[in-house]
Amino acid sequence: MSIVHRLREPRAGLRGSPQYDAGGGVLIERMRRRHLKSVLAIENQVYPKPWTPGTFQSELEQMRDGYRHYVVATVDSRVVGYAGLLYSGDDAHVTNIAVDPARQGHHLGTRLLLHQVRYAADQGFTNLTLEVRVSNRAAQELYRRFGLAPAGIRKNYYEGVEDAIVMWCHDIHTPEYAERLRLLEERLER
Repeated sequence: MSIVHRLREPRAGLRGSPQYDAGGGVLIERMRRRHLKSVLAIENQVYPKPWTPGTFQSELEQMRDGYRHYVVATVDSRVVGYAGLLYSGDDAHVTNIAVDPARQGHHLGTRLLLHQVRYAADQGFTNLTLEVRVSNRAAQELYRRFGLAPAGIRKNYYEGVEDAIVMWCHDIHTPEYAERLRLLEERLER
């Protein structure tokens, strides 16, 4: 049984402000209800069994209580991606990360994940975990760059027909891991 973790002190903004400049013309901000139409449009394009509006609304309510952290990435005020975290014990669990298919290949997934991992480490979480489709090689490669490694399989996790690889990264709060993130960010700026 996992113990749900609540943020010790929920923050008013992202990394000190309502919007975080992720570079490359990308702003990252807390997901709000006003973003849901755009988020759902992306969700319906990238996932075979998308989350419902009610699921996202429930997640946003839990975010207000400090149990989740959802963000959107915008370019020119248009939502182009989003990502979510939930907390359990010392672990930050990536619930979802998605980029508008028209904007894929522009490192938005990297920028979103970079922000979320830094946020989790700033909040004192020590481990990062997620599930990824066995067929999604591009996502697996992204996660490996962040130090996530396969740790197991969840049989038929996706719609009862596709397995998920469970990936973990430990010690995300260390200076060594912060250096990994710095190098990932540096590569984005080239």
